[in-house]
Amino acid sequence: MRTPTRILQQVLGTAMAWVTSATVASAAVFDGCGIACGLDAAGGVAGLPSGDVRSTVVRIIQSVLSFLALLAVITIIIAGIILIVSLGNEEQKERAKRIIFYTLIGLVVILFARVIVGIVTVYLADQVA
Repeated sequence: MRTPTRILQQVLGTAMAWVTSATVASAAVFDGCGIACGLDAAGGVAGLPSGDVRSTVVRIIQSVLSFLALLAVITIIIAGIILIVSLGNEEQKERAKRIIFYTLIGLVVILFARVIVGIVTVYLADQVA
């Protein structure tokens, strides 16, 4: 006579055998060209930077300077809003004018920094080549 425990063991055993055979049947075989090809493929797909360290550093510096220039423009816009909303309050108007003045000085410094990075990059490229 079959007991419920014995039936459950047979069902589970059959299910385990079926799952194991399905897993083995669906296994894949790697026949690629190795790590070098994988890294090359990942660089093309993932957008990883290629090139030497100097060009990567220059791109990072230029990106940071561009972001700072964007922040300077946003700061000027905010200071303009403060100037408009000051409603005749001389202290707020002077504060907004000071923010705009110092932000413009910072923007000029950022633009000169971009020019200096460009000149140094061209100069170093000529020295290496």
